[in-house]
Amino acid sequence: MPPTARPRRSVLYMPGSNARALEKGRTLGADGLILDLEDAVAPEAKQTGREQIATALREGGYGRRELIVRTNGLDSEWGRDDLIAMAKVGADAILLPKVESAQMVAEAEAILVDAGAPDDLAIWCMMETPLGMLHAEEIAFSSRRMGGFVMGTSDLAKDLNALHTPDRIPFMTSIGLCILAARAAGIVILDGVHLDLSDDEGFVASCQQGLELGFDGKTLIHPKTIAAANEAFSPSEDEVAWSKRIIEAHSGAAKEGKGVVLVDGKLIENLHVESAKGLVAMAEAIEAMAAE
Repeated sequence: MPPTARPRRSVLYMPGSNARALEKGRTLGADGLILDLEDAVAPEAKQTGREQIATALREGGYGRRELIVRTNGLDSEWGRDDLIAMAKVGADAILLPKVESAQMVAEAEAILVDAGAPDDLAIWCMMETPLGMLHAEEIAFSSRRMGGFVMGTSDLAKDLNALHTPDRIPFMTSIGLCILAARAAGIVILDGVHLDLSDDEGFVASCQQGLELGFDGKTLIHPKTIAAANEAFSPSEDEVAWSKRIIEAHSGAAKEGKGVVLVDGKLIENLHVESAKGLVAMAEAIEAMAAE
């Protein structure tokens, strides 16, 4: 399932056991929601969370927001039942925690298929363990349903015995491996969360770094960070205007039988045009979402 021109600038985790949060998600400016049954839900609330997410998804009202359900792992007592319960309730994707191999994806997919999951239900993977990093390529190509990676840098830091630093150097090898695998497989990849909600400047810097590294957007833990993430990962007006000029100029050159063209002294080739078309399509998708 290759990425489409669908905004994923801001994807907010929401606890499935919190009915008020699930309701609020219908009005937030996030491009996507991760309705969580794993870390954000206490053991005694797992069943309640499962039922509340299923009800919320069936009721709808989330507009164009992408709806992703993070289930518990199959090595837990809740994972299998989570997958069965979420297979046909209207989610866009199932997010599997702590994925470390293609086999883990295959096992989850088999359960979803047996439970009647529609063909367009995607599987996403949390990339948050050292073994997951080393197997990023096989995971990315493990299923036709594979839709994306989500970096889980909090768990990864614990397993690596690494520190959260402003420049995130301790995670760069892991991030690089996952971005390479995601881009090779043509799937989405989202940056991990920024844990310090009092550090607005650091959050903005983290978003900018994520954009520069090649992430499609950022996962969030609080609604107050949505606007900053949306701004960071949105094409600017100048970028959109430049992209449209590139597309127009290249089209004119192609009609004259030319493969390349100069725009403001810059050499424009097919690869630049492809990027420009993607950027314009994303800008149009963002505009359509905002118009709802």
